Amino acid sequence: MSLLAWMRLAALNTLRNRRRSLVTVCITALGTAALLLAGGFALATYQSLEQAAARDSGHLVIGTPAQFDGNEDVPLQHGLEGAAELRRLLLADPDVRHVLPRVEFNGLVSNGEKSTVMMAVGIEPDSEFAVKGPFLSVTAGQVLTNRDQGAVMLGAGLARSLKAGPGTGLTLLSTTTQGVLNAMDVQVKGVFSTGIPEMDQRLLFTDVATAQKLLDTQRVSTLGVFLRGMEATAPAQARLQAMHPQLKVQTWLERAVFYRSVRALYNRIFGVMGLVIGVIVVFVVASAMAMAVIERTREIGTLRALGTLPRQLLRTLALEGLLLGGAGAVAGVLLALAVSVALLVFPVQMPPPPGRSEGYPLLIAIEPAMVLGVLFLMLKLSTLAAALVARRTVRKPIVEALAHV
Repeated sequence: MSLLAWMRLAALNTLRNRRRSLVTVCITALGTAALLLAGGFALATYQSLEQAAARDSGHLVIGTPAQFDGNEDVPLQHGLEGAAELRRLLLADPDVRHVLPRVEFNGLVSNGEKSTVMMAVGIEPDSEFAVKGPFLSVTAGQVLTNRDQGAVMLGAGLARSLKAGPGTGLTLLSTTTQGVLNAMDVQVKGVFSTGIPEMDQRLLFTDVATAQKLLDTQRVSTLGVFLRGMEATAPAQARLQAMHPQLKVQTWLERAVFYRSVRALYNRIFGVMGLVIGVIVVFVVASAMAMAVIERTREIGTLRALGTLPRQLLRTLALEGLLLGGAGAVAGVLLALAVSVALLVFPVQMPPPPGRSEGYPLLIAIEPAMVLGVLFLMLKLSTLAAALVARRTVRKPIVEALAHV
């Protein structure tokens, strides 16, 4: 008999007990859908965090080795010299789209009556917002521009602590690169929220020129390099590191501690979940096939007596498991795709994760490689389960099989 004929025979056998076959298909479908939805949720989370991490720091971050590895006695002790020339050289690379300088420093900010600790970042506002888009949620006032020298934006928690709002005058205090205390009067341009309350309690943005004037230096902390795409990260890192061996070129992944932690956690959670679902599918298919084999023991004995080989019977029963698992897997894929599309049409907002004050949309990323992998897994598990259950019966002596009640 041809493989097509064996498949037809297996399909007819699955229809003998339609209710049992339907239950098996439904459970397999739910298991497949659960695997795809869980994997799709994890994949969408990974992609979102990857993009957020790369958008925040740049695909690559360039600085002196000591800037990444050592502690500073004074601000910008290990900062970059000649940042303008280095920026020009980096922009000559075909994969580089933008290069953004950052000046990071700590100090105090005061309203005249109260002083509190700040984590300040000097940026080029026009370029920063043009490249990253609206990466801050402005709750009051306006965003900084390159023309707003001597202006700052405050985190929402820091603004509440200082009772400051747009137009409020504040004083920044920090140590210069020579170790001398310096102060500068600034005006609040806007108030923002990052969605992380702890960050909003301390974070302050100003322009690079104001930060350098306060610190009395022309250095910058790092240069963030934005590439044409995520796939260009590794080649660009190797190329730029070879061109500038005296500097250190880090990727966004090396700096994305939160992303690595979430990925490691999700891999464990969904790995265990996938194992449990796989075991459930195996037991369901094995149970259905066991009942089918027991009911047909005398039939199997008759076929053996007529000359049918055990391996041919085993093939037929394994194909039954394959068809049941395949039908359930295809139905599960369709169900997962329907849920994924429904979430795009009818958005669902997830609650804020721990440590954050803003939620995020629930998205399911269904990729062809993941679908094919889950389909193959379900087909393999259901086929093996059916074959293992049927193996003993098809090898039973003919007389014993014919006498089975």
